[in-house]
Amino acid sequence: MEHSDRAAPPACPVPPPAGQGPLTNVVDGCGQGKDAVRLYHQVGALCFRLSRKGRIKVLLVTSRRTGRWVIPKGWPMVGKTDAEAAAQEAWEEAGAQGRVSDSSIGHFSYHKIRPGEKSLMCRVEVFPLRVRTLADRYPERRMREREWMSPGQASKHVAEPELAALLKVFRPQDL
Repeated sequence: MEHSDRAAPPACPVPPPAGQGPLTNVVDGCGQGKDAVRLYHQVGALCFRLSRKGRIKVLLVTSRRTGRWVIPKGWPMVGKTDAEAAAQEAWEEAGAQGRVSDSSIGHFSYHKIRPGEKSLMCRVEVFPLRVRTLADRYPERRMREREWMSPGQASKHVAEPELAALLKVFRPQDL
């Protein structure tokens, strides 16, 4: 079953702690009793640039396993802020480098499906990254595709409704 067929839990009012990795970044207390959901904290980069005509373009990449369109994202990293970790993911997954904002523009939730293991509900904190350079050679270049598109187009390509909503309202001039 694709993760997009599953409903995301209600947003958790408790922000995820800065941490050391996936298992130390668990946010408890979302929901009640048997309906409680453990959310695992991840970070993501919303890579963007302005076209020659001044239009906003965002960079999506395909996921390695399913090929769905996503933003670069991953686990927090020891010794890096969440924004720095998001920038690292942008480099590894998309070859994008630039200036990342220290402030998140929001979050989205998704089910991380791992073959042979239980799926994890992840909450991805999203940091905008203004792309200065896009490398031809980067760590995951043979595992992913990447494509620039308008935020509106991107919102139609992603499976996660909360990410689509972030893309629809993204305005880098507000940063």
